[in-house]
Amino acid sequence: MMRQARIYYQDIYAGLLVETDDGDYLFTYDEQYVKRYPQQFLTFTMPVAKQTYKSNRLFPFFEGLIPEGWLLEIASKSWKINPNDRMGLLLACCQNCIGAVSVEPISEEDE
Repeated sequence: MMRQARIYYQDIYAGLLVETDDGDYLFTYDEQYVKRYPQQFLTFTMPVAKQTYKSNRLFPFFEGLIPEGWLLEIASKSWKINPNDRMGLLLACCQNCIGAVSVEPISEEDE
């Protein structure tokens, strides 16, 4: 099952992160975001553009939002998420991140 999340930059919808059934990761900036905030990239490695970024592992920027150490242990136990399920952890832990970026999971019902 494909998992998806809306990515916000300071409460502004910035784009869509998708984990495909093949285990690839896609990130696409929102069209309006590209028009209005062409300089406001989430990370240097992913400048604001119309293209879709693709990776065979979770993008390092999003990986960096996931808690580490004891916090990761608590999170994975509380939500019964395998610590290797990086997208699962991102969706569970990063809705209220410290910093400018937040992750809003899109449930199957939302689509």
